[in-house]
Amino acid sequence: MKGQWPQTVVLGIFLATALAPDWHWAAIKDPKDKKPAVLTERDPSQVQRRLEREVRHELVMLPYYDVFDNLEYRVDGGHVTLTGHVVRPTLKSSAENVVKKIEGVEKVTNNIEVLPVSPNDDRIRIAVYRSIYGHSALQRYSVRSVSPIHVIVKNGNVTLEGAVANEGDKNIANIQATGVSGVFSVKNNLRVDK
Repeated sequence: MKGQWPQTVVLGIFLATALAPDWHWAAIKDPKDKKPAVLTERDPSQVQRRLEREVRHELVMLPYYDVFDNLEYRVDGGHVTLTGHVVRPTLKSSAENVVKKIEGVEKVTNNIEVLPVSPNDDRIRIAVYRSIYGHSALQRYSVRSVSPIHVIVKNGNVTLEGAVANEGDKNIANIQATGVSGVFSVKNNLRVDK
């Protein structure tokens, strides 16, 4: 019988697996034969972190998500709340659809705002983008696959969202955006990553 699992352990594993789908295998060893034999309850904080990673991944992988959009989310258990601003209405619905498909997501509240169509705002978006990413201190941010500085323009008002490496870069981005002709105001929500 050496090297075999005792029937009580096998039966216990079978019952635990059948009756408790929220359990998973743990790396706890059976003292007799040093094989995994115990199930432990899944840590809710691990589930939360996994959902947050998957939601973020799905959102940044959306094909039309770019520097002029800003998507944010909050995960509370199986409930995901989407917020932010997008230029295209299809991006709002696409974000909701991809998040709904993630395993463990039970409900999605879509509070993403679609920005109004405005040729003047489009002109400001491009001018602010060129002003920020054209500055020598900020050019290194332009080569990333997902631009870290997002330029949100609504009715001539600019909001900078995202993250930069230091306070100096945050200030330079603000100055560059403020100097663009036609901009009424600049709200600088850039975070400094530690």
